[in-house]
Amino acid sequence: MQAQLAGARVGRLGTVRPDGRPHIVVCCFAMADDVVYSAVDHKPKTTMALQRLRNLTTNPAASLLVDHYSEDWTALWWIRVDGTGRVIADGREHEHERAVAALCAKYEQYRRQPPAGPVIAVDVARWSGWP
Repeated sequence: MQAQLAGARVGRLGTVRPDGRPHIVVCCFAMADDVVYSAVDHKPKTTMALQRLRNLTTNPAASLLVDHYSEDWTALWWIRVDGTGRVIADGREHEHERAVAALCAKYEQYRRQPPAGPVIAVDVARWSGWP
């Protein structure tokens, strides 16, 4: 399951807003051990103070969902990891460097322009999936 998740190209990151409502965004991610990393990158955004970052400061609960759909339903699968999310804001921290290196190894776009913004780390506590 871990290799299948690590090989997925895109996921959906779920966090909890301060008012308790769910907040889900599509994201690029990389795995290192039992930690999922996603970064605030150079793609256009209305603000760098993203909702997902604010959410994690008030409630660290986070999930990442990846899936594969096919008209051949025998090929369907999904994997979700649940855990504790953290924001690593300082690029001088070793873990930030490790996360960016993992993202650059996975995505050509990040090799050309490494993400310079904060990194979200989700320490995985639970794996679930189907089939």
